[in-house]
Amino acid sequence: MFAKLSVFRIATAAALLLAGAAHAQVSVQEPWVRATVPQQKATGAFMRLQAAQDARLVGASSPVAGVTEVHEMKLVDDVMKMRPITALELPAGQAVELRPGGYHIMLMDLKQPVPQGATVPLTLVFEDKDGQRTTQQVQASVRAVNAAATPAMGHGKPHGGH
Repeated sequence: MFAKLSVFRIATAAALLLAGAAHAQVSVQEPWVRATVPQQKATGAFMRLQAAQDARLVGASSPVAGVTEVHEMKLVDDVMKMRPITALELPAGQAVELRPGGYHIMLMDLKQPVPQGATVPLTLVFEDKDGQRTTQQVQASVRAVNAAATPAMGHGKPHGGH
């Protein structure tokens, strides 16, 4: 009886863990980071996110940056303004693009230059509707300083002023 109860508990725990993992699943497509020039201390990371269930991007980190924040850029009274946001909503089944001139991840206080052709590791932090957080590791390719967006994402405005 005790062995059957233990097997049941283990099976139940495993099912709950799998349900939680499926619930928080976010697809990350085409992650990339803009290359830097000498002495540049910040750059942006871009990608397309799609959540299976409603979720939010609530943070990010990278070993190449001292500070990593989720940001938005938008036009306010004919002036492009950039600011950190606490969360980026990811509605279930809808692609959300992080691109130059829009939502993006800022990598600030860079510890070294970020050269074209390199790869930058990122850890993304997602939160589901119940407040449970999960992390996802991403390897972002580094593209040219003047890169705007991928053909699949369309053309974004250049991301300047960092």
